[in-house]
Amino acid sequence: MSTPSPPTAGKRARDAVTGHPWRTIAAAVALALVVLALLWDWNWFKGPVERAVEARTGRSFEIGGDLDVDLGRTTTIRAHALRLGNADWSKQATMASADRLELRIRPFALLRGDVVIPEIRLTRPDVRLETGPAGGGNWDFGMAPGDGEPARLRKVWIDDGHLRFVDAGNRTDIQLDVASRAAKTRGDAPPVEVEGGGKWAGNRFTLEGVAESPLELQNTDKPYRIDLRAAAGATRAHARGTLVNPFRFRNFDLRMALSGKNLEDLYPLLGISLPPTPPYALDGRFTRDGNTWRYEGFTGKVGDSDLGGTASVETGGERPFLRADLVSKRLDFDDMAGFIGGAPQAGGDESTNPELAALAAQRDADPKLLPDTPYKLEKLRAMDADVRLKAHRINAPSLPLDDMDAHLFLDNGLLRLEPLDFGVAGGDIRSTIRMDAREKTIRTRADVTAKGLNLGELFPDAKLTDDAIGKIGGKVAITGTGNSIAQMLGSADGDIALGMGRGQISNLLMELAGIDIYESLKFLIGKDHKVPIRCAFGDFGVKDGLMTSRALAFDTTDTIIVGEGTVNLRDETLDLLLKPRPKDRSILTLRSPLVVDGTFKDPSFRPDFKRLGLRGAIAVALGSIAPPAALLATIDLGGGKDSNCGGHYAK
Repeated sequence: MSTPSPPTAGKRARDAVTGHPWRTIAAAVALALVVLALLWDWNWFKGPVERAVEARTGRSFEIGGDLDVDLGRTTTIRAHALRLGNADWSKQATMASADRLELRIRPFALLRGDVVIPEIRLTRPDVRLETGPAGGGNWDFGMAPGDGEPARLRKVWIDDGHLRFVDAGNRTDIQLDVASRAAKTRGDAPPVEVEGGGKWAGNRFTLEGVAESPLELQNTDKPYRIDLRAAAGATRAHARGTLVNPFRFRNFDLRMALSGKNLEDLYPLLGISLPPTPPYALDGRFTRDGNTWRYEGFTGKVGDSDLGGTASVETGGERPFLRADLVSKRLDFDDMAGFIGGAPQAGGDESTNPELAALAAQRDADPKLLPDTPYKLEKLRAMDADVRLKAHRINAPSLPLDDMDAHLFLDNGLLRLEPLDFGVAGGDIRSTIRMDAREKTIRTRADVTAKGLNLGELFPDAKLTDDAIGKIGGKVAITGTGNSIAQMLGSADGDIALGMGRGQISNLLMELAGIDIYESLKFLIGKDHKVPIRCAFGDFGVKDGLMTSRALAFDTTDTIIVGEGTVNLRDETLDLLLKPRPKDRSILTLRSPLVVDGTFKDPSFRPDFKRLGLRGAIAVALGSIAPPAALLATIDLGGGKDSNCGGHYAK
């Protein structure tokens, strides 16, 4: 019997495989994995990924470069040359692109249906956001709120990014360079630095600052924090705070510092029509709720005046509607010159800007006093308004103004000031003014009532009236047409009356008015005395800008001055004749009529030299015969009678 030979190596291997099938499977899998590892290309998945994104967004999506994946507990996906298509209505085919995307994802969370993305890194991303013809934006992908669970992104890092926002309907085109910077707190999403500019409402501007990570934009319920500075010409804005749904600008709560050389410059930027002003600087809370924009609790300065309060603008209607409640503790009256077409004074410590300084120089060189700068009709019609301004104290060295309360209403070109009240010389001047700018030429009506003005305070620069006593009142009721203050007054029709009751005034002033040399010298050398005033009144009819006196008198126990003549509001000229009639006897008196002429800007108050010259010639002639006889020509024996004050002066 022969002994069997030992099995060969090949046979032993075949026996092992046939005897253990699972080993066969394991070997095949191992071999397949080796082959797969050697031949695997992640680019095979570019097509499926592109189709999945297209299905999700409704936009074309391309991966133009390589797709690579590093597997692990946190898997890293890298893709190059990406492009996302734009909305169908856009003229630009691409909404977003990037040179490189690096995405980290947790695959085991996917098994639970939870998409967790710890970090996204973008290299040179270029994103275009734009509003559509129907009011939406290209960032709206048309997905219902319940279309799957959103991905949970933790961090986004941007290298050398570019963002463009276009709102053609509002003439807005903003282009920004965007780059991430390290977060202050470990684990927070990195904020981004932005720098750029473009056009806002058709006006050039620049922008720089810091904003939260773009990652936060996906959460429309969570405020998005910003700290941005913008400049448009000389206008500066610093916004810091939070936005909700920033692309729609529907709600936000910011601190806004606003400054510039002229509030009028805000009209092209914000559509708010404001008068020319000196430089300003304001800071307050800036919020929005739907169509209402509010600037609340702001404080600051406009020119040399402090200003605070609350303002809001409602949009969405036919015209913007401005509401404001403003307060000034100390108002420099000069700063309000722009409301009437004038300009604040320039030089010294006065606040101004180059445009207003040039206008002030032009006004100084102009022989006319009344402002002739026309109101801009398109601005009066561009918005509606309800604005209240109270000034507790007014700084006006040459005017006896105490305080002011003004309430302005503007409705489609119809402007009303109801009231426009001033505290003046211890009394008040109350006005209502109506300007109808709904047609090419503004029609204006002014009703003004003055009560209780103290005579001694009306002329703050005149020493002779320091201790004058008397209450002055008056009424003005005029209508006019024209697009400037000068044109309105130059075409005015109506009535103007002014008067006062009993009081007292410097005897020296009265004697000087009558050029009573002896009495004036006596008071200048000795002590001035006070002369009781019985009354004073002036009553003028106004027609086509010409004021014609109907009654004009100033009556004291010493002298009565009666007058007549005209005041031309169109030419700004004076032509009044005042005739002093003494009630006492005096020597060295030259009681000739007094002429008030010249212009509003350069008035003249002088004796009638023709009559005065005749009287002087007589005095010289008599003096050549007998010097004492020369006094006879200057003696006025009086003869003036008391006027009928009761029927004329305004009480």
